Amino acid sequence: MKNKHLALFISSLNKGGSERVLVNLAEYFFSEGYRVTIVTQYKAENEYEISEGIDRILSDITAEETSKSRVVNFCRRFMKLRGIWKGEKPDLILSFIGKNNIMAILTSLFLRIPTVISVRGEPELEYYSKGLKFAAKTVFRLADGIVLQTASCLDFFPKAIRQKAVILKNSLNPAFIRENYNGDREKKIVAVGRVDANKNHEMIIKAFAEIASAYPDYKLIIYGEGELRQKLIEFAADLGLEGRVELPGSIANVADAIHKASVFVLSSYSEGMPNTLLEAMALGIPVISTDCPPGGPGELIDHGENGLLTPPGDCNRLAENLQKLLDNIDYAKKMGENASKVKDEFNPGVINRTWKNYLEKIMQG
Repeated sequence: MKNKHLALFISSLNKGGSERVLVNLAEYFFSEGYRVTIVTQYKAENEYEISEGIDRILSDITAEETSKSRVVNFCRRFMKLRGIWKGEKPDLILSFIGKNNIMAILTSLFLRIPTVISVRGEPELEYYSKGLKFAAKTVFRLADGIVLQTASCLDFFPKAIRQKAVILKNSLNPAFIRENYNGDREKKIVAVGRVDANKNHEMIIKAFAEIASAYPDYKLIIYGEGELRQKLIEFAADLGLEGRVELPGSIANVADAIHKASVFVLSSYSEGMPNTLLEAMALGIPVISTDCPPGGPGELIDHGENGLLTPPGDCNRLAENLQKLLDNIDYAKKMGENASKVKDEFNPGVINRTWKNYLEKIMQG
């Protein structure tokens, strides 16, 4: 009997939360004896590595295939992706994020390949235009399965789509499953994530500026790449925080870098089920997060018990929450200990089996 063949579709493997979840799933299914193919539109500069034996196919059209007509280019991309499905003949297609989900459904029509799509964030933002909203609320009816991040995401969709949808959690990256650090924590406030407008790292810098003089030994370190990185470096300097705020870019050993930090902060306007927050909690770091839609941080954090929640964009509240943790080390330590209990709920062995059971059920019809 041949191994089952799973195809995973995403724009690239550029280092980000959704891409990490997809790569983790690819590695898991590969370890379970599946044949795994990852299809991406392009190859990014800063990508997650995948195991030898997992196939990788690029679906974008080449420079020679590109026309001056956007319509022609779309048709060529459409047919190239459909050709990949015809040639590979996977037992199931799993697609991640936005337009990819719509393309995966439409390009696989009538090929008798079950297609599952995964919405990774707030649907209102992932399908931001009228056209995309209409497409999501109609085309998704043709999917064989729909995976959402939180219960509130269901509200975006009509009943016919809600009935097909399930909520599946992200599994923890095994690198973040380790013993809590029990010594004196490093005087670092850390954040991890793509440096873009949605992540709103500017708010963390502003909040740190409000309290920096009271905590002269502390630094703020924001790990990640993105279009706003240089602007934020300049912004911190303008606030007199040169030497106190660092943006070192992406690093390979995030768990090692943040393990002993005093506080982890997530400042986004919108997040599904944020991996970076989950990972920081698993390490036992005291955490602060915005209580942003579609509700992932609010599902992870019981305010005052295993973390602190801040309204999105509320710089003053973030500064107050930082002071609460920095002023009361015992309180912060207890909060970190409570946060680390997510290791049980989001254990890779448990979560990955849930994904496997769901996808295999769809394959079996």
